[in-house]
Order: sequence, then structure tokens, then C-alpha cells
Amino acid sequence: MTDETGPKRLRARAGKALAGRIGVPGDKSISHRALMLGALAIGRTTIVEMLEGEDVLNTAHAMQALGARVERTGDGTWSVDGLGVGGLAQPDEILDFGNAGTGARLALGLLAGNSISATLTGDASLRKRPMGRVIAPLEQMGARFLARGGGLLPLTITGSDAPLPIEYRLPVPSAQVKSAILLAGLSSPGTTTVIEPEPTRDHTERMLRHFRATVTVEDTRNGRVVSLKGQPELKAAKIRVPGDPSSAAFPIVAALIVPDSDITILNVGLNSLRTGLIATLREMGGDIEMLNARDEGGEPVADLRVRASELKGVRVPAERAPTMIDEYPVLAMAASCAAGRTEMHGLAELRVKESDRLAAIATGLAACGARVEAGTDSLAVTGTGRAPAGGGTIATALDHRIAMSFLVLGLATKKPVAVDDARPIDTSFPDFAGSMGRLGADIAPA
Repeated sequence: MTDETGPKRLRARAGKALAGRIGVPGDKSISHRALMLGALAIGRTTIVEMLEGEDVLNTAHAMQALGARVERTGDGTWSVDGLGVGGLAQPDEILDFGNAGTGARLALGLLAGNSISATLTGDASLRKRPMGRVIAPLEQMGARFLARGGGLLPLTITGSDAPLPIEYRLPVPSAQVKSAILLAGLSSPGTTTVIEPEPTRDHTERMLRHFRATVTVEDTRNGRVVSLKGQPELKAAKIRVPGDPSSAAFPIVAALIVPDSDITILNVGLNSLRTGLIATLREMGGDIEMLNARDEGGEPVADLRVRASELKGVRVPAERAPTMIDEYPVLAMAASCAAGRTEMHGLAELRVKESDRLAAIATGLAACGARVEAGTDSLAVTGTGRAPAGGGTIATALDHRIAMSFLVLGLATKKPVAVDDARPIDTSFPDFAGSMGRLGADIAPA
């Protein structure tokens, strides 16, 4: 993301009820993984309805730099001619992942199993995000790193020509760390095992199976044990990317808090490890109905009908955090419109996202007149049963989810809510304002 055009201010104001049917961009997590596994597969992988946001496009460019042939063949349709496991080529350029923490961390795992060197960097936000927890297990597998203090980008990784399989217990739940280890394990002989204290999103495991790798998952008293048989021959496969539930979260919450709204969101991925927000909103009294449930490419999918609802405060347990970690900012907006106190726990991960999201949520909600308390790993929002006054201008800290969350809130407040820079939204939801506008939302330049 560049600064050539300067900040892009947007504001949202309350208006008519939201109505209609929309789709949301393809799942970002699945789009990243489809490109990477396509690069390691034998043959041509076709990806349909891929997210074409900046984060994913940076991953596509990185796979091209590593020798895979990656081409856009239509609107949201891409093809990847893979190189086989261990077949990535030495890149001639620095791999720039922009704002994509998922892209950068998974790429480290991908590179760890190839005997090449590569330098990774990103934008100002990504260069502040820690990579140490990915580096630690990959070093055990034989990769070598040259990084700034704390494992920060830019860094250089030299992969191993004989990576070792390991058994690794995650210190904290992290789908990105788990996925990086599994991707490195593809090049290792024997079995690579990751033990996670709490189940995290399992898109990597599902997609590895889709590409014909052998992956087993067992729930034990000591956690979830995920094992990968190394050195498979991955076979190219077609992937239809479902709508991203993290992107669907914004129109869902908007419809719940804008009076008399009734919308349908098409083709939303409903992986059970990604549906914590829907479960929480239903506990709060949200009217969310799943229609036309089906399975596509190993992932459960459905259409969601959402109607305006009177929400009440609830306690969200820490163990639910891995299933909705990206959705807490927009959940906090819903909580500010609910009756009573909503408590959210286990949120330390939000301190090291694209921004310190706990601080950004608390500061922004206070500016809009809401009652909010932020702890080191918790957030409490107390609402009156109606939207707070609004009127604030929110500092997004280059965080797309903070920007979209407060624009959603502005659709229900008495006074408009503005964000200081909406450019980061393009990383995950390029047509956010347009999609919301088709439902009747009033989001415009400030």
C-alpha cells in the first residue's frame, strides 16, 4: 500500500434500513493458501472467486517470484502452474507482502523447506508485527534467519536442503504458526506434528487433503494433534473460494444494528472454526438464519439472512477467541448498541494485529460516546440498547478492520462517524463502500 494519493477519509451516517442481497469477497485465508499450495502442486491449479485484495495479490506476486506461473484468467479466476514440493526457485527480488501477516508467516514455512534464500518485507504496519513465534519452530526444522530484533521484517530466510520433521506444541493458539510448520513439513521425511492447546482455523489441513496430502487430526486430553506425512506429491486441484466470514461480519452487524434491516449475504464460508462471531451474535439475540447449506471444496458454505434485532450484552469466553479473533472489532460495535454489558476475554492477540486493536477499539468507541474498558487481554462494552451518539473521527492506524468496523457503527449513530484513512480496506474488501451502498448504506467521502 502506498502513500501516493494521501489518506482517504470516509464517513458513514444513518439513513434508511438496509435491504437486498450481496456477496462478499473470497476468503482471504483460503486465497493465500490456494496460491501457495498451487505453487507446490504438480499440474495446473484453478482458483475461482479468489479474493483480489492487495494482501492476496502480494502473495500471488511472491509465488511468481519463486518460479510458479500465476495468471489471472478472468474476474476472480486464477491459474497456478506448480513446481512440486521442494521445487521453488531462488527469487531475484525482495518479496514484499504489504500488509499481509498471513502471507508473510505462511511464506516463511513454505520457504523453510526449500534450499534457497529469500528476503521478506512489508509495509510499515507489517514491519512492526512479530515473526519470532514462527521463526522458532522453523529453526528447529533447519531453516536459518537473519532478522531485526524481535524477529521483525525485513528478514532473510535460508531454507534447508534436508528439513527435519518435528513435534511442536504451540505456546499459544495460532493458525498461522501451525500452518507455517505444516508447509515446512511438506519437504521433510517422516511425520511433522503440531499440538495446539485450542483448535484454530483448519483451512490448511483441509486444503492439504484437497491436494492429496495425508493429514490426520486427533483431539486428545493434551490438545488437538495435527500430523502431516512428509514429501507427498501434491496434485493440482480446482478450488472455489467461499465468501470470507470475516468480511461478511461487517454487513451482518450493520443489518443487526440498523433498524428494520433485512439482508441476505450469499456464499459465506462457515467453517466451524470461523463461526464464533455468528454464535456470539445469536447469543446476543441476533436474527441470523443459514440458508442453502452446502459443501464446496471441503469447506461448508451457506447463504445468511440477517434481520435487525434487539441485542443484549453477553460474556464471550476466552476459549472462543481463536474462532473469531478478527471479528472482535466489529463485535464491539454491536456491543455498543446492545442492552447491558458485553465482556470479551482472551484478546491478547489483538495487541499485535495490523494495529493494537484493543487500544483502537477503546479509543474509537469512547470518541463516539460509548462506555468501554480495555484490559491487557480483555474488553468490556456497556450499551443502553441503542446506538451511541457517534460523531467521532477514528484513527485507523492503517488497520482495515478498524476502519470498516467504525463505518458500520456510523450507520446506526445519531451523528456521522468518520475514519481518517480508508485505504487499508482494499487489502481485504476492495468494494466495501460499494457493496454496503447496494444495501442502502450511506458511506461517502468525508
